[in-house]
Amino acid sequence: MPHRLLGLHHVTATVDDAQDDLDFCIETLGLRLVKKTVNFDNHNVFHFYYGDECGSPGTIWTTFPYKSWGVPVGEKGAGQIVATTFSVPAASLAFWKARFERDGIEAAEGRRRFDDECLAFRDPSGLVFELVASDADTREPWQSTIDDQSAIRGLHSVTMVVTDPRKTVDLMTDVLGYTVVADAEGRIRLAVNGNAPGHVIDVVHDAKATPARNGIGTVHHVAMAIGGDEEQLRLREDLIARGCKVTDVRDRQYFKSIYFREPGGVLFEVATMQPGFLVDEELRNLGRDLKLPPWEEPHRQEIETRLPQVTYV
Repeated sequence: MPHRLLGLHHVTATVDDAQDDLDFCIETLGLRLVKKTVNFDNHNVFHFYYGDECGSPGTIWTTFPYKSWGVPVGEKGAGQIVATTFSVPAASLAFWKARFERDGIEAAEGRRRFDDECLAFRDPSGLVFELVASDADTREPWQSTIDDQSAIRGLHSVTMVVTDPRKTVDLMTDVLGYTVVADAEGRIRLAVNGNAPGHVIDVVHDAKATPARNGIGTVHHVAMAIGGDEEQLRLREDLIARGCKVTDVRDRQYFKSIYFREPGGVLFEVATMQPGFLVDEELRNLGRDLKLPPWEEPHRQEIETRLPQVTYV
C-alpha cells in the first residue's frame, strides 16, 4: 500500500551570490525570507528559506549561495529537477512579464502543456523558473509589495528529467502514493493528495538526455511532505526493503528529513511538517537574525566572520 505523502514541501538549489539571491527572491518575486541559517553540511555557507508568511510546506524555496567556494556552474539534464514552477493567480502573467522587463529579466511564454498558461524565466544564477496562472490556488500570499491579485501563492510543481520514466513512475505510484493525472508526448504529470498547485511533479522523459551535473544554477533536490516522524520511518523501512539506498533521519531543525535517489537519479527528500520555522523565532521576526542549530552555537563567532555580508528589507 502506498505511503501518504501530502504534497511538495520545498525545493533547494545551489546559487551564486547571496545578495543577488536575496534581491531576486524578495524584491522581484515578492517572497518572504522566513529563515536565515547555514548549510548544516557546510556551516560557512548560508541557507536561505523563502516562502509565505510562516514558511508553510508547499510554499518553500531554499538556496545555498556558494560564490567564492570553487563550485562550478552545473549542467541541467537527466537525473535532475530542471524547472521550478510557482503558482500565481489567473490573468496575472501580464503583470509578471512587465515586472520582469522592469528588472531586466528576460521572460517568455512557456511551452503550453496540459491546461497550463505559463511564463518562463531565469534567476541571476541561471536557474529555470516558471509561473503558472491558476484559479485553483486558495493559499494566501505573503503581503509584500505585490498585490494579492498577482502575488505568488507557493510552489505549483517541479519538472524532472529522466531517460526512461517507467521505474520512476512505478516508484512514485506504488510507494509514494502519486497518481498519473495527465500524459502527453515526452511528459507525464503525477500528483499526490489531490492535483491542486503544490501537489504536482512533471516527469519529462528523453532517452537522449545527457546526464546532469550539480553546481551553480541547478536544483539540488526536491522535498515532499509527510505527516510525522512515524510515517517517515515506515516509509524509510519500506524503501530500504525495496533496495533503495536511504539516509538515516536528518534533523534539519525545522523538520526531519530522509534522502534517496529515485530510479532516474533525481534526489528526493521526504520532510516532516513539524516543528516548522517558529521553533526559534516569532512570526513577526522570521528571517531577521542568523539562526543556528544548537550544535553550531559554539561556533557562532567563527561562522558569522566567514559568511558574506548581506542586507535586505
